Amino acid sequence: MTRHVGTAFLVVLAALAAAGVAARAAEYKKEHRGQITRIAKGEIEPAIAAADAYLRKHPDDIESHFVLAVGWAQQGDIDRAMAHVRQGVAGGLPFGRFLAGPRDLLAPLVESPAFQAFAKDHAPLLVHGPMVGSVTDSRARFWVRTAREAQVEVVVGESPDLAGPAGRGAAGTQADADFTAVVEVTGLQPATRYHYRVLVDGREALDAPAEFRTFPKAGEPAAFDVIFGGGAGYTPQHERMWTTLASRRPLAMLFMGDNVYIDAPKSPTVQRYCYYRRRSRPEFRAFAASTAAFAIWDDHDFGDDNSAGGPDPDKPAWKRAVLNVFRENWVNPSYGGGEAQPGCWFRFAIGDVDFFMLDCRYWRDRKAKPPSMLGPVQKAWLKEALGASTATFKVVASSVPWALDAKPGSKDHWGGFMEERDELFSFLADRRVGGVVLLSADRHRTDLWDVEPARGCLLYEFSSSKLTNDHTNGVIRESLYGYAKTCSFGLLSFDTTRDEPQVTYRIGTIDNQIVHEFTLKRSQLNEPP
Repeated sequence: MTRHVGTAFLVVLAALAAAGVAARAAEYKKEHRGQITRIAKGEIEPAIAAADAYLRKHPDDIESHFVLAVGWAQQGDIDRAMAHVRQGVAGGLPFGRFLAGPRDLLAPLVESPAFQAFAKDHAPLLVHGPMVGSVTDSRARFWVRTAREAQVEVVVGESPDLAGPAGRGAAGTQADADFTAVVEVTGLQPATRYHYRVLVDGREALDAPAEFRTFPKAGEPAAFDVIFGGGAGYTPQHERMWTTLASRRPLAMLFMGDNVYIDAPKSPTVQRYCYYRRRSRPEFRAFAASTAAFAIWDDHDFGDDNSAGGPDPDKPAWKRAVLNVFRENWVNPSYGGGEAQPGCWFRFAIGDVDFFMLDCRYWRDRKAKPPSMLGPVQKAWLKEALGASTATFKVVASSVPWALDAKPGSKDHWGGFMEERDELFSFLADRRVGGVVLLSADRHRTDLWDVEPARGCLLYEFSSSKLTNDHTNGVIRESLYGYAKTCSFGLLSFDTTRDEPQVTYRIGTIDNQIVHEFTLKRSQLNEPP
C-alpha cells in the first residue's frame, strides 16, 4: 500500500532537521549517510524531512536529490522520485548512481516505466570503474561494476589504437558480488605504459582508451613514486584531491583506511551506499583507472569508532559480511590468510621494495594477554615475510600510528598494544631486518616521526590521513614535522638505482603544493648490531 507523508508532519520534522544542519555541515560525509541509514531502517519520513531541510539550506547539493529520490521511491511516489532524479542528473549527479543502488531501496523507482524511459538516454555501460590494481611486472587486474550481469573484456596494448594487443582477459559480473568482476590480464612486460579498452557485452564502455603502467622487474633496482593516505570521507568540495593525485602520476596508491567512512557494520545497504558515492565520482574514476590501487581498512570502514573485531573469525556475526563488501569494492592481490583466517592484510612488491599491508581491526583483541592488534596468524605471517625479505626497503603499512605521541590519551593506536609493538620491533633487531620504513594513517593530518630505536634499529614513520576529510587533528609538537592546514597526502619517491638507495617523503596539499620534504638513505636504516 502506498504511504504519503503528511504536510504538517513534514513541516515539523523539517524545522527540527534544519536546526541541526549547521552543526552537521562540517561533517558532510555523515549527513546523507545518516539519511540513507534511516531509510534502510524504515524511518522514511524523517529522512525525507532531513534531506528537504538540507537541500533548502544548500540548493546546489546534488546528493540530497539522490536521497530524496530513494525516499520518495520507498514511499511509492514515483513522480516525486523522478523529479529528483532529473534535478540530480541535471546538477551533475552521475546517472549510474541510481543503477548502482542501494538496489533494494531503489527497486520501485528503477523498475518504473518513467525511469526506464529516462534511462534510455542516460544509462552507462559501466556503472563504476575501471579500477586497476594487483599490478606486478607482468600482470594487471581491472575491477568494474555493471548495471546487470554482463560479460566484460579488457584489451591491453602498447599503442593508443591497441593494434596488435599485448593481452586480454574476460570475466562476468555477478549479482552475488554486487554486479562486480575482476578481469586479469597476464603476459605483460615490466615497466611499460599500456593502453586498454573495456568492452561490456561486446560494446565499448570507455570514451577513449585508458592508461596504466606495469611495475619494474621484481627484485631489481628501480625509481618510482607511490602516494599514500587515509581519511577520505566523502566531501564534494574536496573530491578534486583525486585530480591532484593523478597529476603526480604515481605508480601506485596505498589506501590506508577510513577510505569511505561507513560506521554501520550491521548494514550492508549503508556500507555499499558509502562505496557507491565515491566510486561514482568522475575525479576518482579517472584516477583509479590509471593508478594501481592497494587498500586496507580502519575502524570507520570496518566497524565503528575504535572498533575491535576480536579473536573469533565469525564473531561478531557481521565481520565476514563487512569483509565481503570490502572485497566487492577493491582489487587487492589477496585478502588475509584465506577463509580460515579472513582479513585484508597482504604483501606486494615494486622493484626491490616490499610492501606489507596490515589489517589492524579484524583480529584486534583487547582482552588477550597481552592485547593483540594483529592476531597470532597475521603476526606470524608478518614476521616470516619480513624475515625472508631481501628487499632494499621494506614498507610496513598500519592503519593506525606507531609513534606513541601521535594520538595522546588513546589506546586505539599501537600505544594500546605495547607488548606486541615491542615484540615486532625486537624481532627486527634480533633478525637484523634493516631498511624498514613505517607507514600509518588515522590522524587527520600528515606527519613525520622518528620512532624510538629497537636495540639500535632506528625507525621512521610517515603518516597521512586527511585526503578529503573536513575534520582536522592538530599537529603534535613532538613530531619531526606535521601539517594540518588543508587536505593533504604523502608521496614516497623511491630510488634504489643510486649508489646510495634512498626514499624521499614529501607532504603535498590538495592544491598540489609540496610543504615538506625528507630524504632517508638506506644506510640510515642499517641492520642493528
